[in-house]
Amino acid sequence: MGELIAAIATGAVRSAIGIIRLSGEGAIACVDRVFRARSGKRLTDTCSNKLVYGGVYDSTGALLDTGLCTVSRAPHSYTGEDTAELQCHGSLAALGAILAELFRNGARQALPGEFTKRAFLNGKLDLVGAEAVIDLIDADTAAAAKNASAQIAGAVTRRTDAVYSALLDIIAHFHAVVDWPDEGVEDFEAESCITTLSEAESTLSALLDTFERGRVIRDGVKTAIVGLPNVGKSSLMNAVLGCDRAIVTATPGTTRDTVEDVCLVGDTKLRLVDTAGLRQTEDEAEKMGVARSYEAMDSATIVIAVLDLSRALTPEDVNIARKASLIALNKSDLPRKAALPPELLSIPSVTVSAKTGEGIDGLIRALSGLLPNSSDVPAGEILTNARQAAEVSAALDSLRSAKAAIMSGVTPDAALTELEAALTALARLTGRTLSADVTDRIFQRFCVGK
Repeated sequence: MGELIAAIATGAVRSAIGIIRLSGEGAIACVDRVFRARSGKRLTDTCSNKLVYGGVYDSTGALLDTGLCTVSRAPHSYTGEDTAELQCHGSLAALGAILAELFRNGARQALPGEFTKRAFLNGKLDLVGAEAVIDLIDADTAAAAKNASAQIAGAVTRRTDAVYSALLDIIAHFHAVVDWPDEGVEDFEAESCITTLSEAESTLSALLDTFERGRVIRDGVKTAIVGLPNVGKSSLMNAVLGCDRAIVTATPGTTRDTVEDVCLVGDTKLRLVDTAGLRQTEDEAEKMGVARSYEAMDSATIVIAVLDLSRALTPEDVNIARKASLIALNKSDLPRKAALPPELLSIPSVTVSAKTGEGIDGLIRALSGLLPNSSDVPAGEILTNARQAAEVSAALDSLRSAKAAIMSGVTPDAALTELEAALTALARLTGRTLSADVTDRIFQRFCVGK
């Protein structure tokens, strides 16, 4: 059992409830020294997973706070160690005083992610599930939370474990034939092996194909709003967000830099980027803003080109709109003086008035139609980080090489190295084998107390 650690597990803000968590050797005895149950019963004599009401006291006997305490004994706890949780009021001052008292009684400050790291090292979570814990904490859409929860429950691991087991069977069978030729082991059959590898290839390929959708679920879709000065880009962004996020004036060139904010379209996060108007200028600050506008447009997944219907379109308008995913025909509240040229008719367009809000619902529906659909993939079976995708890709490449070697008619031992490489990659995916520095790097992005 690890050394005793403690941390505040709730956010550093004033709240109704604040939680302090302990884990490791002596956790229950440590909290027993600062917590007195109203019943008078010691926590060491209390059954696991039962909430006990009482008070937390310092070394002088002064009451620090009242609340609830629960203990969980190894191995039946989140970390697999003896753990305790104090559920107190959300005063940061009171929580800090209680934490200091625990430190005086033998605990040390937990590092970021140390509770979940111990859960992983003690076999309570595999690595995919452990990574999903921080994804769940960071989730700001229902889809992201649902996928992370299912990953914690083992959705990805169940799929890859089936492949791992199948490859292990092939390797074990081959070694049995070679090492014990007189034991009557059934000969190695290439056709049966190819069938198994094809099924494994299909599973891993489908899993890898979810990575782009996973990045959308986790990070959102970057959406650049572009156009000439004064066509209503900032007004359109404000209308979509439903608040005055970007400064709007009648003066062209007001927006000198990109302005970013987030909104939800259905269950997908859109990272809206309002950009400086695209035009030639001698103003150095505006020139830098225009350069950033082009960068935002080049890096965006979706580009909304805003055109002003109340004036004639210019060649610059058309050139910008050619690169768009969606055209917003703005200022419909004013007399219309422009029409889309034939070359832009193939690009989806929506007529709107950012000033009055007319057509904004239609714009959002049009955006929804441009977003990737992940409803055909069960929750939890979508890869959401580059490490996972890299390991699945490595396993898939080795598996395909092994399959090609067997299909070419070479002896099975020529494919054995590739099969073992595929197994190694899958083992790294779930954390069966992993170097200490990689493990440390993964848990460094966690928050303290988790």
